[in-house]
Amino acid sequence: MRILVNSLNYHPELTGVGKYSGEMAEWLSKKGHDVRIIAAPPYYPGWSVDKPYCAYQYRKEILNGVSVWRCPLYVPSKPTGLKRIIHLASFSISSIPVVLLQMFWRPDVIITIEPPLSSAPVIWLVSRIFKFKCWLHIQDFEIDAAFDLGILSSKRVRNLVLSVERWLIRKFDVVSTISNQMIDRLDQKGVLKSKQVFFPNWVDVDNIYPSENVSSYRKELGIKSTQIVALYSGNMGQKQGLEIIVEAAQTLQENSNIVFVMCGGGASLSRLQGIAGVLSNIIWIPLQPIERLNDLLNLADIHLLPQRQDAEDLVMPSKLTGMLASGKPILATVNKGTQIAVVLEDSGIIVPPGNVSKFVLELIRLSSSKVLRSELGEKARNYAVKNLSTTAILSGFNDALCGLCKK
Repeated sequence: MRILVNSLNYHPELTGVGKYSGEMAEWLSKKGHDVRIIAAPPYYPGWSVDKPYCAYQYRKEILNGVSVWRCPLYVPSKPTGLKRIIHLASFSISSIPVVLLQMFWRPDVIITIEPPLSSAPVIWLVSRIFKFKCWLHIQDFEIDAAFDLGILSSKRVRNLVLSVERWLIRKFDVVSTISNQMIDRLDQKGVLKSKQVFFPNWVDVDNIYPSENVSSYRKELGIKSTQIVALYSGNMGQKQGLEIIVEAAQTLQENSNIVFVMCGGGASLSRLQGIAGVLSNIIWIPLQPIERLNDLLNLADIHLLPQRQDAEDLVMPSKLTGMLASGKPILATVNKGTQIAVVLEDSGIIVPPGNVSKFVLELIRLSSSKVLRSELGEKARNYAVKNLSTTAILSGFNDALCGLCKK
């Protein structure tokens, strides 16, 4: 098949949508499909375009056998509500000429990734004009999240935008998303069951696994062998509710047994560091190279997965798959009944979002019991192997793609 993928984020971004869009495209290419990508230059999660890429130039390259067209976009250093809208819209507009150019290639199907939903109207329209299949894959209900998190606030605008969104996504031949609760939201938006596909994120369980060796990061960061490492790794933005980690570190200043490692970057990094001040029990490090990911994840004695209550079922954190595969226990801030809570039923501990005292108590309980950490970690690894392996999930996706194109 000839498969065209429109994804704002793509390799070599190491986290989030870019990671999964890149792995999906390369897997499909290795299976013999002809895959082309329309994407922006890499900028996430640092909100700064990586060198040697340029934010304001078109560029074509070949990455691991996949043809990639890079389109200009505006990247704000400090994203606010309005700036985020301009940021997403800039890619949607700049990508239109490249989308039209690919029509001479005659793709069998075009997959567009949300966010941004603003790219979807053009994708749907050209698919109808040129008579090929169109697939919308939702990694993040960005519109719901923007209003629920207070990034946008006008009720009148919300009603209008949500009405347009509902109309638009129902037009696609297939709409997929990454969790059962997000599938339920498709029901609420009126997407026919026959068009829905459950397409969760995955993890390479052969490359992410529990290591028998002590992580080299302990020595590099000066962490004692007796100390318990509570690790957060990933984007530092508004959806994560990372303030609870800083508040826990403040509460546990006198507890030298627990050290917090915050790895990554994002729009909230400088603000979080400002709140933390000179706390000696938090270590801040930038996002690490992909080839060291397993060593980084094995640095953790406990993985931390905070989420704000108003975003807990609008997104499914991409970092969760790696946490599970590393075979370490997970402490998450989500409510019972959410998708994350269901996943962590046997392999982690959940506390209500924003409940610092409960978060600290469970952190102390985990840090005090190696047996408990081992039991939860083993169950986490088993869950990843059974439910999240790359081959199983992408093979199912490939079958769905082939079935769509045969129609």
